[in-house]
Amino acid sequence: MHTTIQAFHDAVLAKDDDAILPLFAEDIRFMPPTYWKTWTGRAAVAAVLRHVNAVFTDFTYRRVLSEGRDWMLEFQCKVEGLDAVGVDLITLNDDGLIQEFEVVMRPYKTIGALREAMMARIAKDPDFATFREAIS
Repeated sequence: MHTTIQAFHDAVLAKDDDAILPLFAEDIRFMPPTYWKTWTGRAAVAAVLRHVNAVFTDFTYRRVLSEGRDWMLEFQCKVEGLDAVGVDLITLNDDGLIQEFEVVMRPYKTIGALREAMMARIAKDPDFATFREAIS
């Protein structure tokens, strides 16, 4: 496995938010499963994932597949007690950093619970407002 993907995998499972940040390209683009907008920038994406890491429980990876710089990390977790499965679709840049990161999940009910939990957390995070310009 690529060292960046292994480090990301390990950091997510350990809920080590600080270890995730240096794995991202400065201009990383993150497409979440909860709405059709893109977050851009290392600090903004790390802030989003810090909240996701707190919302997801019983998180495990099931499979990892790759082709060239493209990676798929299949996972399962719970959100507010609801089961979910999903896929992290990751593309590395020439420097081996995460450039593109898209998350696809199901079922729909769990995505709704994720959106509600994220909105509640973000609303209580005064620092999060500084990342509004990172949404496109």
